[in-house]
Amino acid sequence: MNKLLAQISKWESEISKILPLHLFEIIKSTSMEIRSEATEIRLRSGQPLILVLGNKDIMLTANSEKAEVPSKAYLVLPEDIIRTFKLMCKNSIYAYEEELKSGYLTVSGGHRVGFTGQAIVNNSKIKALKNISSLNIRIAKDIDTCPINLLDYLLTAKNEVCNTLIISPPRSGKTTLLRNIIRVLSNSYPSRGFTGVQVGVVDERSEIAASENGVLSIDLGPRTDVLDACPKAEGILMLIRSMAPQVVVTDELGRQEDASAIREALYAGVSVIATAHSRNLEELKRRPYIGDLIAENFFDIYIILSSKNGPGTIEEIIFNEHKAAVGKAGYKPHII
Repeated sequence: MNKLLAQISKWESEISKILPLHLFEIIKSTSMEIRSEATEIRLRSGQPLILVLGNKDIMLTANSEKAEVPSKAYLVLPEDIIRTFKLMCKNSIYAYEEELKSGYLTVSGGHRVGFTGQAIVNNSKIKALKNISSLNIRIAKDIDTCPINLLDYLLTAKNEVCNTLIISPPRSGKTTLLRNIIRVLSNSYPSRGFTGVQVGVVDERSEIAASENGVLSIDLGPRTDVLDACPKAEGILMLIRSMAPQVVVTDELGRQEDASAIREALYAGVSVIATAHSRNLEELKRRPYIGDLIAENFFDIYIILSSKNGPGTIEEIIFNEHKAAVGKAGYKPHII
């Protein structure tokens, strides 16, 4: 219970800095059960204030109660959106101009805020967004629940780290699992004969380590180096040249340059652990660039996530049948 309270208190303290006081009080005054399950806060101009709880959501009244119909809920005002947006940018929207082009901003604590509005387009490229109408605050929670027996899947019989791809749809806990894997690999477990490895993390969206001004707000282990707010492709190569990692970790592969950097890392003898958005492996195989990596057997193991039993549900662990050296002797893939 104390651990749960500490977790709720942490994200509430961080979220309070980017929400107008009256909105924060509505959320903070809900039950502990609701706050413990909250994964997103949805603000849409003229629409009900919504809390997303895993696979469901609830509308909230001005008195922090559940609203059964929109007319009973607190309706988000345009000025609520404007005030929240300014707080996100610390009242200096110009200073965040480059980050805002992507349609999201990562704030203190690793919480990602997505937004929509009117796009300003120049030469077929989005230059900025104005007249913001919707905000989605995705609550980052650092939950240390990674089962240590994942080492039996992540390591070969010689304790070498397998090239691993974590596959899941959005909101299924892949960033949380990634953090826990980094911690496990960065620490030593003498009883298993594992002394830990040097881990380099490319944290393009500042979500994995939730860095602020170069300081990590999430413990990723004693042998972990983080390159924050750096594009994946450039960051992977920078880490290999500068920090000599044994493992490189990054999230949300998708672009051609990402795939090229993964190839370079593997050719350099560095293990790679990464994530990708998809519902399953077969679907991911059809995507350009990352599908090529799969077809060429660059990955040893695929971890499939869902939110069926809550974010971070491991549905399946798949060994690449072409990688004979993968896995401990006698181990077979199965759901943990």
